[in-house]
Amino acid sequence: PAPLKVPTMPAPLTSTGVVLRVLSEVVLFRSLFRANKWIWLFGMMFHGALWIVLLRHLRYFTEPVWSWVVLVQPFGKYGGFVMLIGLLGLLARRIFVERIRYISNPSDYLMLILLLVIGGSGALMSFVLPTDIVQFKVFMLGVMYFDWQAIPTDGILLVHLAAVILLMIIFPFSKLLHAPGVFFSPSRNQVDNAREKRHIAPWALKLEAKQNS
Repeated sequence: PAPLKVPTMPAPLTSTGVVLRVLSEVVLFRSLFRANKWIWLFGMMFHGALWIVLLRHLRYFTEPVWSWVVLVQPFGKYGGFVMLIGLLGLLARRIFVERIRYISNPSDYLMLILLLVIGGSGALMSFVLPTDIVQFKVFMLGVMYFDWQAIPTDGILLVHLAAVILLMIIFPFSKLLHAPGVFFSPSRNQVDNAREKRHIAPWALKLEAKQNS
């Protein structure tokens, strides 16, 4: 049998509506907002602040630094605290909510702890244990242009970089790579036109044509 379309109702009736629906899920976490306001709040705090922090870090990869990146700097500096609060809220959810704790794997906790290490070490470098960011930028630009330069050897910086590298290694194989899944989710990316247009799989269409011939 050929399956019917399975968009989660209420579903959009046009392709434009599908695009807007997917964007609202990716940018605003629309379904999460409807399901649980607290999780939505912590999730938005983490993801929103993470984007600002990432934009702030562009100053280490550009010379001269773009003007809009300069404007982002103070927001990114304090956005790290917002990111940490969001992460702590998500970690507390896994620890204290029984049904979430029941389905959580050790890797779920380790991912959050790794992100906390990255955010915490970054905040420490910004406010408590400053490092030579000028030399670090020289190092990063050298990596980009294959001109190896010395890297500052501050312990907190090395911890921060090691955690980031570890995250980049495991990211493609972990639950952290969940955003692209929204674009391929049949319950989100389909138009609700099952009555107007028959949905039939290509293999079923060939079989039907063969039977009718």
